[in-house]
Amino acid sequence: MSEPAVPISPEEFAALMQPLEPFGSERRLVVAVSGGADSMALALLLSRWGRPRAAIVDHGLRAESAEEAAATATRLAGLGIPARIARASLAAGPAQSERARVARYGLLFAICREAGLPDLAVAHHAGDQSETIRMRLDAGSGALGLGGMVASSFRNEARLIRPLLGVDPARLRATLRQASVPWVEDPGNCDPRTARGLLRATMGAAERVAALAVADHGAKERQAILREVAAELASVWLAPEGFAVIPDRLGPHALSALLWTISGRRYPPPRASLARGLTPRTVAGVLLRPAGRLGSGVLVTREPAAVQAPIAACDGAVWDGRFRLHGTVPAGVSLGALGADAPAFRRLSPLPAAVLATLPALRREDALVAVPHLAFPRARLCPSVQIDFWPGRPATSAPGSSKR
Repeated sequence: MSEPAVPISPEEFAALMQPLEPFGSERRLVVAVSGGADSMALALLLSRWGRPRAAIVDHGLRAESAEEAAATATRLAGLGIPARIARASLAAGPAQSERARVARYGLLFAICREAGLPDLAVAHHAGDQSETIRMRLDAGSGALGLGGMVASSFRNEARLIRPLLGVDPARLRATLRQASVPWVEDPGNCDPRTARGLLRATMGAAERVAALAVADHGAKERQAILREVAAELASVWLAPEGFAVIPDRLGPHALSALLWTISGRRYPPPRASLARGLTPRTVAGVLLRPAGRLGSGVLVTREPAAVQAPIAACDGAVWDGRFRLHGTVPAGVSLGALGADAPAFRRLSPLPAAVLATLPALRREDALVAVPHLAFPRARLCPSVQIDFWPGRPATSAPGSSKR
């Protein structure tokens, strides 16, 4: 008969948080809470350690979800944790789990930004890590992916932290029981129709231990690779206009990281697409071309045909997964690519045509209002609206580390 799970003490949790510092004197951060046992336990532990604010996302996919979100907020209030409920608008259909995940993180990071807090804590634990590794093994992931989820990663809105990656989920439930804190059981977590739900129901203890051993080995190998990537990327010119100029040689891991950053996409380019190295071509929404007037080497820039359609311009808006707007913009203004207006700026800028076409521009209907990167219409007016290159994935991040 197995020993009962041991609750996590405040001292043990403080030790788990210590490698993730710094946090500031008040230890304020946002914790994502679904109402389930894992996130409720994390919220409880954080309330003993610092001053968390909770973010609850109601996906609206079940009739009782709104009631459960409200009950969770009430429970959190009883623990002295203020909570905000954000509601996602999701329609039923294909890839529902993935769409829910994207919507969830978008709302969570927005709450971090509005609260002025740079850290978002999530409750992924050792069980989640073992399932992630198994899924990546089945998918044929390489060394970077087999390092599993990372304890700390940076996004364009906040730092995502996972302090419980080494903790058995049974201990989280034991922690809640000891404190007499209830939680919600989401039947979707064990739904065998989803890949993770099926693994959760079928993976044995030995398989989980083996998967975690793979993650431990993979994490060490990933760190070594990322040190090499950082050294290689030190020779790359990454411009604020969202392009790069690189030397004539770049290893596959460094090239993958750079393409991921320039593309603004959610996931890294497929490994098979890297086989041809720096050959001039289009890959993962990115153009590889001779640098030409920009000097020797290779130009890496967003593919004009692949950029995101225009979006409503507002403070904090992120366009094409790469550019973030700061400032007050009048109603009716959109943020999108310079596109067909780019040729008019050829004489005013040394940038290649492909780069010009992908620069962020502000328009009202079809009229061009401003292109801040080109100081248009006048340099003294453009600082009132700033558009920064703000990729969601820094070039030295580990491919695969963010996908649960």
